[in-house]
Amino acid sequence: MTNSPTASTGDAFNAEPTPDWGGRFDLPYRILSGDDADERACEAIPDGQCTAVPRNFTLNALNGACSKLAEQLASPGLTLPWLLTAAGAPAAFATVMPAVKQAFSLAPQMLVAGAIRGRPTRKKVWVAAGAVQAAAMAGLALAATSLNGLAAGVAAVALFALFSVMSGAASVAFQDVMGKTIPKGRRGRLLATRAAIGGALVLVAAAALKFGVEDGAALALPLVLGAAALWVGATLAFALIEEAPGATGGGRSMAQSLAAGFAAMRENRPYNRFVKARALLLSVELAMPVYALHAVSLYGQGAGALAVMLFAVGLANIVSSPLWGRLSDAASETVMTLAALAAVAAAALALAIHFLIGGAPGWSLWLYGLVFVLLGVAEAGVRLGRKTYLVDGAPKEEKALYAAFANSAVGLIALAALFVGVLVDAAGAPAGVAAAGALALIAALYARSLPPAADMARAAGED
Repeated sequence: MTNSPTASTGDAFNAEPTPDWGGRFDLPYRILSGDDADERACEAIPDGQCTAVPRNFTLNALNGACSKLAEQLASPGLTLPWLLTAAGAPAAFATVMPAVKQAFSLAPQMLVAGAIRGRPTRKKVWVAAGAVQAAAMAGLALAATSLNGLAAGVAAVALFALFSVMSGAASVAFQDVMGKTIPKGRRGRLLATRAAIGGALVLVAAAALKFGVEDGAALALPLVLGAAALWVGATLAFALIEEAPGATGGGRSMAQSLAAGFAAMRENRPYNRFVKARALLLSVELAMPVYALHAVSLYGQGAGALAVMLFAVGLANIVSSPLWGRLSDAASETVMTLAALAAVAAAALALAIHFLIGGAPGWSLWLYGLVFVLLGVAEAGVRLGRKTYLVDGAPKEEKALYAAFANSAVGLIALAALFVGVLVDAAGAPAGVAAAGALALIAALYARSLPPAADMARAAGED
């Protein structure tokens, strides 16, 4: 079979790695990764994948650019509440969506971990999941325009739950494929590149929103449809990644996967501590809708406020991702600690604005944008840090299990976030911000005690 970059998508599923250091992907790889000829070590990936690193890194970065932009355009903490408000759905759905994303994307991952383990190539799982995500997002937009009130909210939540389940399956496959195709020492850079490019594109979208449209609710629909199209692009890019067949032995049933996960928690102390830190850091990743509700209480629901939020998060990804990426490759546990402290700073600034300035001065909206910059920096750091820590530390043949078990456990905890709306309704948005800041501080203190990622692999018996 001819394995050229122009092979069909179907051929790409089964393509064997081909030499590509001097090929068409070499220049974009050098630019995106900062790599050069004397750094091309291929530690911790199969020898046959080494020559395909430029191609895989570039396509993975393209996949990330599309998916990260899509995630921001159809953010469950920002855009989807705007869309559901326009459809007349009850206000409670504004706080339900982010919790649905976390719970439904994380909790079911043990169901797919064993199945993924039994496949010689795992990228097909991401491709199938990405196609369903694109369809679900388009369906969500259709439901919000064709239904009204409670029906629109229920349909949107159901479709977003399906989207989130597919996101969870893709996440397990992504970490496994990255572990097989991207060398250790380049993974943090890859994750940072994905986030930075996506953030830059978000800045463009936010600028168009700020200066081109007044009605934020009306713009939410094309943003969600645009996200669906971007998921199609992300799926095509991932389909063209060259992944060599891997080991398929040790496939497990659901019960066996759970037993193996609990055994890893008991026997691997660094992994045990990571799972607990991951759960605490969830407070950072779920915080954005609380701040969005706080901002709405101060500045209203106009397109200008939504634009500032999107712009701030995009800027945060551009500014922080390169730094987080380099630091994650060296000390990912430190990244998680610093990211949680950034979330503490975001809470402190938001409360200071609320009690000392308020929303009356027009310039205070831009000051509040700094809150979202800090929050975006924190989210980016938590995601980069925890992903790099787990991919670098998990045993080579158990990466899917370690990722799925940790995510499933955290997904169940995320169900508690369904009550965030109750807290905000009962005590007000400032109370929610204060709670988020306090939890972030606890997470920072715990993450500071994490050992180096290499200790996890050593505890599992790998050198």
